[in-house]
Amino acid sequence: MNAIVLRGLARLATEAVAGTSHVVEAVQHEILERLPLPARIAPRVVGGIAGLTHRGVRGIARSVGAGLDRALDVAAPRLARGPETEAERRLRAIANGVLGDHLLASGNPLALPMRIWIGDAPVEPDPAAIAAAGAATPRLLLMLHGLCMGPSQWRRGDHDHGEVLAQAHGFTPVRLEYNSGLRVARNGAELAHLLQQIHDAWPVPLQGIAILAHSMGGLVARSAIHQAREAGMAWPDRVRDLVFLGTPHFGAPLERIGHGVDRLLLATPWSAPLAMAGRLRSAGIVDLRHGAVLDTERAGADASTHPPVPLPRGVRSRVVAASLHEPHSARAQRWIGDGLVPLDSALGRHPDPALALGFRRDSRLVIEDAGHFDLLGDARVGRRLLEWLAPSTRRADG
Repeated sequence: MNAIVLRGLARLATEAVAGTSHVVEAVQHEILERLPLPARIAPRVVGGIAGLTHRGVRGIARSVGAGLDRALDVAAPRLARGPETEAERRLRAIANGVLGDHLLASGNPLALPMRIWIGDAPVEPDPAAIAAAGAATPRLLLMLHGLCMGPSQWRRGDHDHGEVLAQAHGFTPVRLEYNSGLRVARNGAELAHLLQQIHDAWPVPLQGIAILAHSMGGLVARSAIHQAREAGMAWPDRVRDLVFLGTPHFGAPLERIGHGVDRLLLATPWSAPLAMAGRLRSAGIVDLRHGAVLDTERAGADASTHPPVPLPRGVRSRVVAASLHEPHSARAQRWIGDGLVPLDSALGRHPDPALALGFRRDSRLVIEDAGHFDLLGDARVGRRLLEWLAPSTRRADG
């Protein structure tokens, strides 16, 4: 196993033992405080014996973790014999989606940097590196993955939307890799600056940028364009097309279920300590509760309390949603949708028409009998992408 992955997992395991100890200690504290123990004994049991035991557990965990770090320092030259395997990359992507903000804050080597991939390798955003990575064309296709995913997961079986669009329409596919556990706005701000670097470094005259975004990637794309325009950057003027695949524009109910469980656990002193474990969700996941795009939108806040960031003017914005049920059923629109994102949320529809994103009818596609991840390889989606992203000089009406 790659040394970076092994070291990161070892640190997470050490932190998990210490974290579990904190939860157990808190539960014991609540229980022991309510037992009919004599006044002179209770403090010793609650703060003494139990506290000493758990401090010992955490001390051992820290010692073991430090020992593992030292052992990995010695073993690293033998472990790091090559790049990460695909399985290791997927493991890192999942860890970043679930705990990415913690990984970054704690200095865990599993934390992913934001970077671009051209072909099968990461590439620096400078002219020489981009030119060396392959034939850069005047049409750039930026592909943004979703939560807990990575740049290689655009391939589904023998199909890859980016490769098909490159062959048919002359795009250069550029796949973004990012820490999907960070707040959407933070990733949006970083992407805005990275795209300016790519815009300035592109080795041939850049005629246009198309953005293809799956799931959370669509929120990051909207955030990046909005923040870049606010900052007066040049690259948004090159964006011609923006296609969302299963993006939770108004949130995903599964994160809301997790938030509801937290509130139930906090309702009683006996179960409140267990909410510590329930809150092990990254800031990125919390942003999915209602589709937060900017820092001015409080993490987890209901989108109905503020107007959404509008679709970018001058860009042809299209949306693809999937439905496991009949698209007109209440279950598809309000709850089930593609299994993760309700149909209304994916289509940018809102009960209040003033808050809806307003995708035009001819800019929407609903795929029936398909799930959230099927959008990455469905032939019906591929055919529509070829139609929507065909070369054109016509600008969107906004």
